Amino acid sequence: MLTISESAVEVIKLVLVGGDSPASSGLRIAPAGQGLQASIAEEPQEGDEVIEENGVRIFLEKEVSELLGDKTLDAEKDSNGELALAVRD
Repeated sequence: MLTISESAVEVIKLVLVGGDSPASSGLRIAPAGQGLQASIAEEPQEGDEVIEENGVRIFLEKEVSELLGDKTLDAEKDSNGELALAVRD
């Protein structure tokens, strides 16, 4: 199962609170072209794996769940100094 680092939890909390999202909402990760796309979702879609950790919810589309099974979702600063989520082995 995908694990979520403390720094990723904090970034996701900021995104969800900043968007005035309902308490049931979470970050949904789904395929997008050759990569992955993360978006705020009010609830998981049918078939999504739901991961709850330290007060945040992640909804993984089935294909993504299989792809990221033993990885870690982390947060880091990108080349522009912005916080970004990254997948680590």
